[in-house]
Amino acid sequence: MFQADPWIIPLIGAVVGGIVAFIIYKVVRVHRRQPTTGREELKGKTATVRTALKPEGQVFYKGEIWTAVLDSKGDAQPGEKVIITSTEGLKLHVTKNKK
Repeated sequence: MFQADPWIIPLIGAVVGGIVAFIIYKVVRVHRRQPTTGREELKGKTATVRTALKPEGQVFYKGEIWTAVLDSKGDAQPGEKVIITSTEGLKLHVTKNKK
Protein backbone atom coordinates (compact mmCIF):
# COMPACT_ATOMS: atom_id res chain seq x y z
CA MET A 1 0.00 0.00 0.00
CA PHE A 2 1.07 3.59 -0.62
CA GLN A 3 2.78 5.40 2.26
CA ALA A 4 3.51 9.16 2.14
CA ASP A 5 7.01 10.36 2.79
CA PRO A 6 7.15 11.85 6.33
CA TRP A 7 8.49 15.16 4.95
CA ILE A 8 5.59 15.71 2.54
CA ILE A 9 2.98 16.53 5.22
CA PRO A 10 5.01 19.31 6.95
CA LEU A 11 6.12 20.65 3.56
CA ILE A 12 2.52 20.94 2.31
CA GLY A 13 1.50 22.48 5.64
CA ALA A 14 4.28 25.06 5.39
CA VAL A 15 3.38 25.97 1.80
CA VAL A 16 -0.34 26.32 2.60
CA GLY A 17 0.49 28.29 5.76
CA GLY A 18 2.75 30.61 3.80
CA ILE A 19 0.07 31.25 1.19
CA VAL A 20 -2.54 31.98 3.88
CA ALA A 21 -0.12 34.31 5.71
CA PHE A 22 0.62 36.17 2.45
CA ILE A 23 -3.09 36.63 1.71
CA ILE A 24 -3.77 37.90 5.23
CA TYR A 25 -0.83 40.32 4.95
CA LYS A 26 -2.15 41.73 1.67
CA VAL A 27 -5.72 42.10 3.00
CA VAL A 28 -4.53 43.95 6.11
CA ARG A 29 -2.31 46.20 4.00
CA VAL A 30 -5.17 47.14 1.68
CA HIS A 31 -7.47 47.96 4.60
CA ARG A 32 -4.88 50.31 6.14
CA ARG A 33 -4.42 52.37 2.96
CA GLN A 34 -5.94 55.82 2.72
CA PRO A 35 -8.95 56.16 0.42
CA THR A 36 -8.03 57.20 -3.12
CA THR A 37 -11.39 58.26 -4.47
CA GLY A 38 -13.81 61.07 -3.83
CA ARG A 39 -12.92 64.20 -1.90
CA GLU A 40 -10.02 62.53 -0.11
CA GLU A 41 -8.22 62.10 -3.42
CA LEU A 42 -8.38 65.77 -4.38
CA LYS A 43 -6.41 67.32 -1.52
CA GLY A 44 -2.84 68.09 -2.55
CA LYS A 45 -3.37 67.39 -6.26
CA THR A 46 -2.53 69.83 -9.06
CA ALA A 47 -5.21 71.33 -11.31
CA THR A 48 -4.98 73.67 -14.30
CA VAL A 49 -6.77 77.04 -14.32
CA ARG A 50 -9.39 77.25 -17.11
CA THR A 51 -10.86 80.69 -16.39
CA ALA A 52 -9.02 83.32 -14.36
CA LEU A 53 -9.32 82.93 -10.61
CA LYS A 54 -10.07 86.44 -9.29
CA PRO A 55 -10.52 84.82 -6.69
CA GLU A 56 -13.25 82.57 -8.16
CA GLY A 57 -13.14 80.81 -11.51
CA GLN A 58 -12.80 77.35 -13.01
CA VAL A 59 -10.08 74.72 -12.91
CA PHE A 60 -9.57 71.50 -14.86
CA TYR A 61 -8.70 68.30 -13.00
CA LYS A 62 -8.72 64.75 -14.45
CA GLY A 63 -11.09 65.57 -17.29
CA GLU A 64 -13.51 67.55 -15.11
CA ILE A 65 -14.13 71.27 -14.85
CA TRP A 66 -14.57 72.47 -11.24
CA THR A 67 -15.54 75.80 -9.73
CA ALA A 68 -12.61 76.96 -7.63
CA VAL A 69 -11.74 79.72 -5.19
CA LEU A 70 -8.17 80.98 -4.89
CA ASP A 71 -7.29 81.13 -1.17
CA SER A 72 -4.16 83.27 -1.58
CA LYS A 73 -4.05 86.94 -2.58
CA GLY A 74 -3.83 87.91 -6.22
CA ASP A 75 -5.18 85.95 -9.15
CA ALA A 76 -4.32 82.96 -11.31
CA GLN A 77 -4.43 83.12 -15.09
CA PRO A 78 -5.61 80.36 -17.46
CA GLY A 79 -2.98 77.67 -17.95
CA GLU A 80 -1.39 78.16 -14.52
CA LYS A 81 -1.12 75.23 -12.15
CA VAL A 82 -2.81 75.40 -8.74
CA ILE A 83 -2.85 73.02 -5.79
CA ILE A 84 -6.16 71.84 -4.35
CA THR A 85 -6.24 72.48 -0.59
CA SER A 86 -9.82 71.53 0.31
CA THR A 87 -13.35 71.02 -0.97
CA GLU A 88 -16.63 72.64 0.00
CA GLY A 89 -19.49 70.84 -1.70
CA LEU A 90 -18.68 71.03 -5.42
CA LYS A 91 -16.29 73.96 -4.99
CA LEU A 92 -12.53 73.53 -4.68
CA HIS A 93 -10.26 75.78 -2.62
CA VAL A 94 -6.88 76.17 -4.28
CA THR A 95 -3.55 77.95 -3.84
CA LYS A 96 -0.97 78.92 -6.43
CA ASN A 97 1.69 76.37 -7.23
CA LYS A 98 5.05 77.68 -5.96
CA LYS A 99 7.05 76.00 -8.76
